[in-house]
Amino acid sequence: MKNILVLLLIGITILSCSNDDDVANPTNCDFTTLVDASEYADAPSDQVTINSVTIADNCLKINFGASGCDGNTWELKLIDSENVFESNPPQRNLRLSLRNEEACQAFITQELDFDISNLQVEGNQVLLNITNSDQSILYEY
Repeated sequence: MKNILVLLLIGITILSCSNDDDVANPTNCDFTTLVDASEYADAPSDQVTINSVTIADNCLKINFGASGCDGNTWELKLIDSENVFESNPPQRNLRLSLRNEEACQAFITQELDFDISNLQVEGNQVLLNITNSDQSILYEY
C-alpha cells in the first residue's frame, strides 16, 4: 500500500510540472530586439538583402538573404537606435546586423522573428524604419 501511495505521489508530481516555454519567451519569437545606440552604430554590417518584413503579434518577421555556404555560422542582431522620432505616428530606426564569415558563393535565404515589444512607445503604434533596406512597417499594439 505504501509503494502505491509513493507511486501515486510521484505521478501527480510529474504531471503537475510544466515546461511552459511561453513564460521564458512570451512572444514565441526567435530573438529579442536590442535597443542600444552604440551597437546600432558599431555592430557588424556585412552585406544582407532584406526581402520582406511582416508583423505578427509582437514579432517582426524578416525574410533576408546573403552570400554564404549554408548560413549556419551567421550572427544576426536586430538593433534599434534608441531614438524615437516625434511624428504621427512616432518612428524608430532599426538595423539588421549580420556578421558573415562564410566564403561561399551561394545565396542563402532565411527568415527569423524578432520580439519588438520593447519598441512600443506612448500611443498604440510606431513606424519601424529598417535602415539597411528601403522598407518601413507600422507596428500597432
